[in-house]
Amino acid sequence: MFQVLTCLRVEHDWRLVVLACAVCVMASAVAISLFRRARATQGRTRIFWLGLDAAAGGYGIWATHFIGILAYDPGIGAGYDLGLTISSLIFATVITGFGLGIALGNFSRWSAVIGGAVIGVGIAAMHYTGMMALELPGRIAWSVDIVLASLAFGVAFAGLALIVAARRDDIVSTLTAAVLFAAAILSHHFTAMGAIVFTPDPTRVIDDGVLLSPTALSLIVAGAAAILLGICLVVAVSDRRSKDKLRQQKILLDTALENMSQGLCMYDAQGRTALFNERYCQMMGLSAAALRGQSLLDLLKQRKAAGEFAGDPEEFFANVMADVRAGKPSTKIVESPTGRSLRVMEQPMQGGGWVATFEDITEWRKVQAQISHMAHHDALTDLPNRTLFREQLEQALRHAKRDYQTAVLFLDLDHFKDINDSLGHPIGDSLLKEVAARLLSCTRESDTVARLGGDEFGVVQVGTESQTTEASSLADRIVDVIGAPYSIQGHQLIIGVSVGISLAPADGSDPDQLLKNADLALYRAKSDGRGTYRFFETGMDARAQARRLLELELRAALLRSEFGIYYQPIHDLKINQIIGFEALVRWNHPLRGLIEPGNFIPLAEETGLIVPIGDWVLRRACMDAAGWSQNVCVAVNLSPAQFKNPGLVSAVVSALKESGLAPSRLELEITETVLLQNSAVTLDTLHKLRDFGVRISMDDFGTGYSSLSYLRSFPFDKIKIDRSFVHELGSRDDSMAIVRAVTGLGKSLGISTTAEGVETKEQLALLRSEGCTEVQGYLFNPPRPASEVEAMLSKELRIVA
Repeated sequence: MFQVLTCLRVEHDWRLVVLACAVCVMASAVAISLFRRARATQGRTRIFWLGLDAAAGGYGIWATHFIGILAYDPGIGAGYDLGLTISSLIFATVITGFGLGIALGNFSRWSAVIGGAVIGVGIAAMHYTGMMALELPGRIAWSVDIVLASLAFGVAFAGLALIVAARRDDIVSTLTAAVLFAAAILSHHFTAMGAIVFTPDPTRVIDDGVLLSPTALSLIVAGAAAILLGICLVVAVSDRRSKDKLRQQKILLDTALENMSQGLCMYDAQGRTALFNERYCQMMGLSAAALRGQSLLDLLKQRKAAGEFAGDPEEFFANVMADVRAGKPSTKIVESPTGRSLRVMEQPMQGGGWVATFEDITEWRKVQAQISHMAHHDALTDLPNRTLFREQLEQALRHAKRDYQTAVLFLDLDHFKDINDSLGHPIGDSLLKEVAARLLSCTRESDTVARLGGDEFGVVQVGTESQTTEASSLADRIVDVIGAPYSIQGHQLIIGVSVGISLAPADGSDPDQLLKNADLALYRAKSDGRGTYRFFETGMDARAQARRLLELELRAALLRSEFGIYYQPIHDLKINQIIGFEALVRWNHPLRGLIEPGNFIPLAEETGLIVPIGDWVLRRACMDAAGWSQNVCVAVNLSPAQFKNPGLVSAVVSALKESGLAPSRLELEITETVLLQNSAVTLDTLHKLRDFGVRISMDDFGTGYSSLSYLRSFPFDKIKIDRSFVHELGSRDDSMAIVRAVTGLGKSLGISTTAEGVETKEQLALLRSEGCTEVQGYLFNPPRPASEVEAMLSKELRIVA
């Protein structure tokens, strides 16, 4: 070792030694950097980086050696053999490349050590070949022990350098590996230089003509080292930056892939998975290891074997590959192994293969189904609505067999509006739900029950050979079941139902025509007393058109002043005098003549025209009564629709003020239906009218629901016994009992009682015997025009006892 130090201190130019060390460190850094680049690649790219690393490393070793030799100054002239010099460079490059290749091969855990050892051997081969190229006028001998030491230094440090370079790819490891690699070169070179024993020999002559001079060699080595190492360094740094950028992009891509809500999978041209994200693994219910490199066909076969795929795997795979080869994007809806619905969008790639995205649309489909259900079903009863009802009817007509009929039933609840208005909408809604449940219990699973709106329902009964009988049976069941009592939130309720029926193809094959005809049949059922059903008949359309025409004429009658008032006298049996008149409206039609109220009042109530007609009757009756010679009262009927008008009290007050009629001479007749509406508001209105001085009487007493409770809630001035009871006085005992009870009730409460529709002397005698106080009817006078009121007042009443 003393010999080596002496050689360095005495026989070397330290300026060139420093230059050799600098070139060596630079070459080592480039070699380690290129080694890292090669490790990060595969195939041809790795071979390229390996070759570049071998060239840079081998040239760095060679350049360090020859700069170090130039630094060696034995004190005599020297030259360099061109052939051996070039050979040493080739040894350095080839053996270094071979050692790097072994280290990159990773064939065992000692690959880096073995590769480093080979490089150490290469450094020695290059050095001693280079020393053989050195021509001196003397002879060189070697100290064997120092030679072996130089070889050991090169092998050890080179092995350590590659071990560190292979473990980690960071700046500290890179610098450490570069220092170790430089140490392998420098320690070997300067140790080997110390092994030289030079003996001058004057007889040995150097031919300067065939040798490279030290100056020329130094220029070549320095220039080539700068160019080659500079290029390698630039390439390595540029590649590292490129790799860093790609790595950052890969990180961003991986982050994006793993945070996608959709599953993504890239397949190669053979249908094998090339790339996928974690979401795809979750959707497939498989691990990444199980999916990596997995063929789509194999995956489908596995799912088929597990019972998670219903189709033919090979056929499905063939269709996908056909779409890919055709370059045609496709979208499919499939079921995942976890039972979720997936929308799969497949986009072919250039050069084969495709990218598939998997979107979980399970919840979306549920929402869409819910929206579709809401669009086609009633929100309250969950029955099909009018839209779906018509679609089901169209479908039933399309699929109906020859000679089979399909029935359409239109249903309308009787008296539902009274319950809804009196007890409130929550009770009405609960009642509609119960009605819907009962309708479903009456029909077959193949039939369609729908709520068409309000208290209207519909049924499509699929065709049978005996459809008329089936429809009749169904309508009978519906009338009976719907008419049974209900218990809703503590209320005992009874409603009825009217049913209209049309049959296809007898009554039409078009859905609109069938619906129209069923509606016409429903109107006939309601006109015939409700609580029943009717089939469509040809003449119903004509009657419906006549009804619509009558409605138009009724609207025009108000403008043309075609209404008039007839008055029927009310007689007091105690004093045998007329004490008042009931105002009864008549329609003097220009073509049809005089129309009785029963022929247009129901229509007026349905259309709402009863409100303006009623207001006109009230004003006209007050004006007429104000001009009578005797201060008898006038009775005016008020419809339930008028009580819904908040301006009723002001209308009554206005009619009295305009006519100058005393309020005590006006008697307003209401039915129990008025009190069924909003009882609190109605009673408040009645009290306001009563406080103003108007008399209030209850008409048609005994035909409603709870008359006695109404008598207790409001002090009526009069009770009118309905003509239906009077008409049957002589033939039915129960009618007589009702009349007796009502007159007795009137006496007890101090309320006068008026019997309507008295037509025979027998009826009069029975009423008188039961204590009835007032009567009216055809036995005395039919309703007369206003012009005959004075004649009726002046005529003496003749009553046969």
